[in-house]
Amino acid sequence: MDTDQDWQRDKAAFVANDELAPGPLAEQFARLTRTLVAAPTVEDVLRRVLEATTAMVPAADLASFTLLDADGHFHTPAETDEVATELDRLQYRFREGPCVEAADPGGPAVAIAPDLAAEARWPRWAPAATQLAMGSVVSTALLTGPPTGESSGALNVYSRSRHGLDAADRDVLLLLATHASLALAATDAVTRAELKAAHLRRAIDSRDVIGQAKGIIMARRGVSADDAFDVLRRTSQDLNVKLAELARTLAGRHTEIDLPAR
Repeated sequence: MDTDQDWQRDKAAFVANDELAPGPLAEQFARLTRTLVAAPTVEDVLRRVLEATTAMVPAADLASFTLLDADGHFHTPAETDEVATELDRLQYRFREGPCVEAADPGGPAVAIAPDLAAEARWPRWAPAATQLAMGSVVSTALLTGPPTGESSGALNVYSRSRHGLDAADRDVLLLLATHASLALAATDAVTRAELKAAHLRRAIDSRDVIGQAKGIIMARRGVSADDAFDVLRRTSQDLNVKLAELARTLAGRHTEIDLPAR
């Protein structure tokens, strides 16, 4: 018996059966698995998972990863936009919020808030998130080692829409977090330290250029630092440009351009 021919025939029959054929979501996960296997670094793995997250979850406007160090410090090694970094950073500072809960060892597998405007669990962070125009959030834990139930980080997804993230999105995010967990489990402490250092350098560079852009707006319009950041954030959202890229353009061409006023 020709085993290869039998396999090809069975595969063709499987695909021909509409009830058994894999759906679009299964195909997306299959593609993600192939890209993760080929990813050369942990940073590439995380970035590819974030790209898949925004593609598979239509309401995901921003996404990020939170990792928890052995010394108990949180940091964000990868994100889709600087606003996501700011949302994470506020949680680390307040020590409250979905990514802090999901990333903490022994924390919940999922921390979800369908309506941040009505969220009472995080009295400092939830209002700050709504000020940054976020309506809902889901954080899913990353598992470490054997399935002990403990987490070493979280995949965070933010939506500008209230009730924008539903139970189906949560299930997809749990699968994406599992993919990321498997990738992280294959790394050693040195690789993670290098990842943190690389992100820290980028964060410092981004913070510097955002600070320059804020200074330009403050000087031109006579507004506070918070108001200047809000101008950057809203313009970034309206133009669909990453906040750091917008700040870099304004800082480099401030004599030529200005941001639109509301």
